[in-house]
Amino acid sequence: MISFARANTYFENLNTCLIGLSVDSNASHIAWVYDIYCRTGIRIPFPIIADRNGEIARKYGMISNDISNTETVRNVYIIDDKGIIRLILVYPMNVGRCIPEILRALQALQVADSNNAAMPANWIPCEPIIVPSPTTFEKLLERNNEINQNRNGINWYLSFQQPQNCNCIEIESNNRLE
Repeated sequence: MISFARANTYFENLNTCLIGLSVDSNASHIAWVYDIYCRTGIRIPFPIIADRNGEIARKYGMISNDISNTETVRNVYIIDDKGIIRLILVYPMNVGRCIPEILRALQALQVADSNNAAMPANWIPCEPIIVPSPTTFEKLLERNNEINQNRNGINWYLSFQQPQNCNCIEIESNNRLE
């Protein structure tokens, strides 16, 4: 909660709203939020949904019956504005989430969508992206000529370009609880 609260501005800059979900009660959430504020001065700026019977958590696969019937695993879902789940990250209870990776994945989805492209492995925001493969033989020949001229690919099926509409956000290195 604290790390997401600290990173909330980064998510907002990517036009993304955070929501927490817990199988604990609303009273527990209020107590957590208050305790966090008292101990750290950090306000949790996003809602936390109380899912006491675990109905939502079960629908989203957040409760692993192999581990517990009541404890949720630490899942992260990126859901687009159409309500489609675009990415799921599942962290076991003993592994903390990686906010920079969640932000990178969110940016990758947004840039891929706005550029009709794909991201290469280990993509860093605003680095070159993979151009869709040509759909005709003529476009394949054009692509090969472009690659030969610009040295921006390996072959017609794997070439790169700089993305449009990419905002490179700098994540402060002190975004952790020490």
